Amino acid sequence: MAMDDKCPECGSKKLTRDYEKGELICTSCGLIVADNLVDAGPEWRAFDSEQREKRARGGAPVKYMRPNKGLVTEIDQYNRDIRGGKISSKKQAQFYRMRKWHKRASIASSMERNLAIALSELDRIASYLGLPDNIREAAALLYRKCIEKGLIRGRLIENVVSAVIYAICRQYGIPRTLNEISELSGIEKKEIGRTYRFISRELDIKFPLTDPSHYVPRFATSLKLSGKVQERAIDLLKKSAKKGLISGRGPTGVAAASVYIASAMEGERRTQKEVAEVAGVTEVTIRNRYRELKRELGLKVAL
Repeated sequence: MAMDDKCPECGSKKLTRDYEKGELICTSCGLIVADNLVDAGPEWRAFDSEQREKRARGGAPVKYMRPNKGLVTEIDQYNRDIRGGKISSKKQAQFYRMRKWHKRASIASSMERNLAIALSELDRIASYLGLPDNIREAAALLYRKCIEKGLIRGRLIENVVSAVIYAICRQYGIPRTLNEISELSGIEKKEIGRTYRFISRELDIKFPLTDPSHYVPRFATSLKLSGKVQERAIDLLKKSAKKGLISGRGPTGVAAASVYIASAMEGERRTQKEVAEVAGVTEVTIRNRYRELKRELGLKVAL
């Protein structure tokens, strides 16, 4: 029962907890409103932050990026006793054997071995892509769900890892293309796309469409364009979305075309070749998207 509840006898809201007896008592009439209350707080007291830190017994947070979620005991490799002195060679050999068998026992099943390999690969690709820890944790959690549902059976670990990273990037609105992930993982775009669609279908997760405006800052920065060009490009994309020009088209191509047009409008023109190299698309794609935007939006720009 909450502290702000009323006393059923007199209607008073003045209720106090007696932690020794585990009772909730009305201070007006003395009625025991509730008993056998559980104290969820610690059994110790702390009078300053230093004492609190020393007496707290909470462990490290759960980490999905680690095969055992970080909840494991490890035998370190320092070979020193509690005072910092070196242990004997006989003890060192004993600890070496213990360490070896402890490592083998912690990764015993095929699923645990798969997870250890996959999370290592996931961390490698995420590092190259510059993804933050929260995105890596989300990707690791999604991979674990794939294992629980049996979706990895018969598929390459690299395929599933790449598809999971792509899916999480889309879910969190992080501008990372299939080309980038394909290049880093060594997996073909078609395979990543096929695995991504399979995961989405089997787990019944609808990942949002990639917003082309997420790519604009990256492209503009790489081309050394000003903030005005970025604003103009994003404005063009918003107008394009209202006209329905974005659906069914690659987001990187549309974003590249908008940056190309905006750079000319703001007097900071970049060539189609320069924009294509930064965006990872062909010049033909940029020309096609440029013509569509110019025609449908009624743009008057000479390129």
